[in-house]
Amino acid sequence: MVRLETPVCEFGKPALDFKLPGIDGRDWTLEECRGPGGLLVMFICNHCPFVKAIRERLVRDTRDLRALGVHSVAIMSNDTALYEEDSFGNMQAVAREFDFPFPYLLDESQAVARAYGAVCTPDFFGYNSDLTLQYRGRLDASGMQAAPADAARDLFDAMRQVAGTGQGPDEQIPSVGCSIKWREEPVAG
Repeated sequence: MVRLETPVCEFGKPALDFKLPGIDGRDWTLEECRGPGGLLVMFICNHCPFVKAIRERLVRDTRDLRALGVHSVAIMSNDTALYEEDSFGNMQAVAREFDFPFPYLLDESQAVARAYGAVCTPDFFGYNSDLTLQYRGRLDASGMQAAPADAARDLFDAMRQVAGTGQGPDEQIPSVGCSIKWREEPVAG
């Protein structure tokens, strides 16, 4: 496991379009995922201990953000040939177990993760209603273990600000997680 930290937020960078298969059997695009108050694009996976530590909080926060008009989408870009726990079938099982309130998409070619500049799981990209980047930080103080129950909700508070003002906070703490498991040979996609 390689532990990485996300880069500093590139404020104003536009969201990039995608069309990826979801665990629900349909293809999803950027436009279909966005909400009237913004969009949270999350790069996650099933096997990463950093993601496992936050799944319940991720579900809570994305539900609460949806009520503010900020929709969410999760994208899994790891090499599933090397990481069976991240397979499409296991993505479906995890989404059912935790009742994901967002589309969970497979980026088999890894082209979307590369285009976004995703580096780790979890990696969060928070966009305003104009789909320009306003947040690239952590969910909360969790690492490989969940933070205390009263930990500040960094991502939720930042995206609530984005929904209300269109602007993210100037101060953002990077997310940390496992490196994305890149394929040695790119898959045509």
